[in-house]
Amino acid sequence: MSEETAIAPGLKQLGQIIPSARARVGIIVTLTLLLIGFLSLVWTPYGVGSTVGSQLMDPSLPHPFGTDAQGRDVLSLTMKGLLTSYVVAGIAAAIGLLFGVPLGLAAAAFGGWPDRIVTHVSDLTAAIPALAVAAILATNTGPGAVVGMAAIGFAAIPVFARATREGARPLFARDDVNAARLAGFDAWDAATRHIFPAVSPLLLAQTLSALGFAIVGEAALSYAGLGAQPDGMSLGLMLRDAQSFLLFEPHLILAPGISAILAAAALHLAADGVRGGVSPELRAGERDDALT
Repeated sequence: MSEETAIAPGLKQLGQIIPSARARVGIIVTLTLLLIGFLSLVWTPYGVGSTVGSQLMDPSLPHPFGTDAQGRDVLSLTMKGLLTSYVVAGIAAAIGLLFGVPLGLAAAAFGGWPDRIVTHVSDLTAAIPALAVAAILATNTGPGAVVGMAAIGFAAIPVFARATREGARPLFARDDVNAARLAGFDAWDAATRHIFPAVSPLLLAQTLSALGFAIVGEAALSYAGLGAQPDGMSLGLMLRDAQSFLLFEPHLILAPGISAILAAAALHLAADGVRGGVSPELRAGERDDALT
């Protein structure tokens, strides 16, 4: 059986589930927010580091979300904060994918002690919150956006490993996988050539969920002082700065707060839409664990 033949079912299933209404809405909102974030690389209404008016100005036509305690335009800061959130989330999810998926495939392919090690390590690391990991890393390296990415990515590894393992294990009994084994493929070749394409819809849903969790996690870490620092820009950092003025300038939390919630909610909506089209055989082993 050719590799193209093995990949075809996974691609066909992806084509069937992406057009679902929930997936479309979530992806459209996500792409819109991504565009706003990346637009900040070349344009913002005002310079992010520039004082553009009086401090703590109320929302107005020139400044739809007002200005912060330093006289900076909140809308411009939010655009930069969105970019930070997506970059951190993307790198954190990539860490989870790159390490978690091979571990999950190995556990499903070989069973025995590799399966037990992956299972126990995944269960152990899944019990450690990303905030705790970030605190440990910050003790040795100092807080920062890189620490936040590493902490959230570390927390994502067991989630991807578990989802891949549980989704892949039942598929080893399929006829095409048995045929591949009879044709001379070893367990790892069968896992990478036949099982991985088949579980790709499940991994897509898990990746979208992980991105949503990572955005919330990045905001939480920055709010706690373990993520982006004052010389950078983050939605969580904006929320932390705004808390001092919450009683008499509550509008300061609207732009960063709504942006973080909307970005995470859109990704989870897309993940739910994709997950709804995943076959019950794959969904049976999936657990949507929080990363933070």
